[in-house]
Amino acid sequence: MTKQEIVEYWMNSASMDESTFRNLLKSSDNHWALFIGHIVVEKLLKALVVQKNKEGFVVPRSHDLLLLAEKANLEINEQRADILDLISTFNINARYPDYKRGFYQKCTDDYTKERALEIDEVIAWLKNLIQEP
Repeated sequence: MTKQEIVEYWMNSASMDESTFRNLLKSSDNHWALFIGHIVVEKLLKALVVQKNKEGFVVPRSHDLLLLAEKANLEINEQRADILDLISTFNINARYPDYKRGFYQKCTDDYTKERALEIDEVIAWLKNLIQEP
């Protein structure tokens, strides 16, 4: 696969998951919506890692959004770093049974709506950074 094909793979995969993210929000499956929101951001960051990496197309096998942003050589301010760090926790909290109960309780409609707006902002920012061929 070419570099551009790999970028397109991550973009297409993120797009499909973004649809799922929106559907989960509509159905009030809040904890899963935030989990999938994390996955969308992760995949967009992986597209950027590939696009900006001059030394091959290796994507870190990581769910840590701050690490992926670093690997993509993104300059981020403290506020955006905090948001990426928070979104990263949605992956862990939704995935592991010992965290799930507390996460379910945390994911009220209001909390989820606020976090979804932050995820939307990050998605728009990342899509803007990904250059078209």
